[in-house]
Amino acid sequence: MDPNITRPTVRLIGAPTDVNSSFLRGPAAAPPLIRAALSSDHMNMAAENGVELGEDVLLEDAGDLALTEGEGDHAAIRSAIAAALADGRIPLLIGGDHSISWPSVEAVAAHHGPVNILHFDAHPDMYDDFEGNPRSHASPFARILEAGHCKRLVQFGIRTMNRHCRAQAERFGVEVVEMRGFSPDKVPIPEAPLYISVDMDGFDPAFAPGVSHHEPGGASVRQFLDVLHRIRGPIVGADLVEYNPARDLNGVTAVLAAKLVKELAALAAGGRA
Repeated sequence: MDPNITRPTVRLIGAPTDVNSSFLRGPAAAPPLIRAALSSDHMNMAAENGVELGEDVLLEDAGDLALTEGEGDHAAIRSAIAAALADGRIPLLIGGDHSISWPSVEAVAAHHGPVNILHFDAHPDMYDDFEGNPRSHASPFARILEAGHCKRLVQFGIRTMNRHCRAQAERFGVEVVEMRGFSPDKVPIPEAPLYISVDMDGFDPAFAPGVSHHEPGGASVRQFLDVLHRIRGPIVGADLVEYNPARDLNGVTAVLAAKLVKELAALAAGGRA
């Protein structure tokens, strides 16, 4: 690459919290293991479309935030994302549970204006509150939508839509592509500014056993990547959440998460070298 060409820079930010998890905790331990898999000699730094981290796009690791399991964590995450954007970086937040998407999107929307979101998950995460907790990892998109941070939300991988979540989707005008009869070309790709949120339990447990909520009938890695590779970018931010190392087998979910860091970072370069 011509050294005179400015390369986009992705800032990797760890958010080690699972205080808003339900059923099981564990995702707070994920960020260091994702980094370890990413830096392992078993893989190189090329994404599937030829974009190379360190060449076409730079990856800047900001380490993990010092979160305390209190209400101040929301402001800490939001401030870290805002600082990345102010520095001209594309933030990539690694959790942690899915509650971290709320402050992340809040900061991105404050910088860019309301964003469009492509959300991959087994669950729609739109509960008005879950078990009395409006900050629950099952509620971030309700908070994002009601605050006006998102213009268009497209969800895919979904296979747990109960009546409440269907009502919420109708209320907010969410486009939901369920796994019944799924094919990657059925997923609409929202226009820019685009934010991507990836919950590891969107994958079938056969591909990602290291999650708290195993939900059979999910997408394969290839199906997910076929959707991701249709994005022409560049994206304005992303998060990767809900990897639970306590339930992983031989580190396969950590390796998948590390691969997704590369693929998401590649989209900061417009999805192509």
